Amino acid sequence: MSDNNKFEVIPLRAFEDNYIWTLRNDRYAAVVDPGDAEPVLDYLQRERLELCAVLATHHHPDHVGGVADLLARHAVPVYGPRGEPIATLTRAVSEGDAVEIPQLGLRFSVLDIPGHTRAHIAYYGANSLFCGDTLFACGCGRLFEGTAQQMAASLAKLAALPDATLVYSGHEYTLANIDFARAVEPDNAELAARAASDAQTRNSGRPTLPSTIGREKMTNPFLRCLQPAVIASANKYLGARLSDPVQVFAAIRQWKNSF
Repeated sequence: MSDNNKFEVIPLRAFEDNYIWTLRNDRYAAVVDPGDAEPVLDYLQRERLELCAVLATHHHPDHVGGVADLLARHAVPVYGPRGEPIATLTRAVSEGDAVEIPQLGLRFSVLDIPGHTRAHIAYYGANSLFCGDTLFACGCGRLFEGTAQQMAASLAKLAALPDATLVYSGHEYTLANIDFARAVEPDNAELAARAASDAQTRNSGRPTLPSTIGREKMTNPFLRCLQPAVIASANKYLGARLSDPVQVFAAIRQWKNSF
């Protein structure tokens, strides 16, 4: 991003717990995962902004359901994963591709992060990661179309990004995720501190996002499958003895499904 193109990221709420991340400057806005058009259209009108791009991470309706209505009013490029059923895409992308938003001075690299869906992607640039429903604050997405091996590899790819990277997930699931994480790692002091600070944030009506990659590596059990405490909890849950990180991941993902 050039110094002449300052942008900010605004969360627009949709449904019960979705965030439509809106990247804006004084004139233009791009939106990530607009499951509902109405909050976006209201915001654009209120702030007198011109929509310049739509970025989708995966095909679920709560992330792309508003795209058609936005296109009916704004002729803009719609980026999204190559290989997923999104009829409103105009530019299908996958890892190795870049997404340029010149109106905001932004350039994102596309990362393939399958697991939640078959061809889920993330957008990484300007010290920011828009990762849909793959990596959550203190959690990860359910495995609807992919395998535990795919999701573990996707999370490892995201964990390898710089610690200061801002993590913009698709949902406000943080407090429930922290409750589960503390069941997995009850003696994690960083996690206890996070539970207190994020509860205070929610009590004041603010989003717990963005998180950071560094914070997730210290507190998110799905990024900590090599840690002895996480391995021990997975073994206790399964009544088995395993240490392979993918098997540990699969065990705690199964545990979280019914937590």
